[in-house]
Amino acid sequence: MASPIVVGTTVGAAALGARYLIRAWQTFKAAPRVRRFYPGGFEQVMTRREAALILGVRESAVLEKIKEAHRRVMVANHPDAGGSHYIASKINEAKEILLGKTKGANSAF
Repeated sequence: MASPIVVGTTVGAAALGARYLIRAWQTFKAAPRVRRFYPGGFEQVMTRREAALILGVRESAVLEKIKEAHRRVMVANHPDAGGSHYIASKINEAKEILLGKTKGANSAF
């Protein structure tokens, strides 16, 4: 027969372990698992902030990061691969704004 001290210690350890697992599960459920994208539509005149949101970079990103992000987004949304011409023009406009080649409002649409 087990002594009451051993039984009490075992029950206490099991309760602490269960508490730890419950808190870890709640933290896991609360953590975002998927990157959230910009939920709004396009503004009339594209700003640097909107351009950065479209490409998924910071407004002060370096040239290489902007080009890499533009390529990644265009591959996913290219009109030849079933993407929209409108979205492709907005992606190109965002790249031009972040690179400083235009002031905005040059979209074909």
